[in-house]
Amino acid sequence: MQTNSTRTQTVDQLNSFLRGELSAAESYRQTLAKLPDTRYRTTLEQCARSHQERADLLTREVRRLGGDPAQTSGVWGTFAQLVTTSARAFGENAAIKALEEGEDHGRDDYQRDLKDLELDTQTLIRQKVLPEQLRTHSAISALKKSLD
Repeated sequence: MQTNSTRTQTVDQLNSFLRGELSAAESYRQTLAKLPDTRYRTTLEQCARSHQERADLLTREVRRLGGDPAQTSGVWGTFAQLVTTSARAFGENAAIKALEEGEDHGRDDYQRDLKDLELDTQTLIRQKVLPEQLRTHSAISALKKSLD
């Protein structure tokens, strides 16, 4: 049986995930804007789209549960700024490394906090969100390794 407390906890956790996805999408967009000629443009664009699609899915789920979806990345916006600064100041390699750190964090958040969700929402995250997170994580990790 689900309680209002469980529902509130699920909505709060989904909004935390949503803020991370908004930050990730913004980080990729900013990196692409600062490094328009990067040889990794296609991969970065695919990752940005994936994060935006996850943000859209999480927004719909928060609404389905009767919550108000986060509109901004909140404190996660700081990470987006770090990536942009890295891209501008230190170039492509630093930006890719910063993006990988963000992907690590997103993966770890989903895996750690999945248990805090209602069962039907856990299923959604396991089937649709986490596999995409693992895919973008792998893509950026592969890019980073190619730079080393």
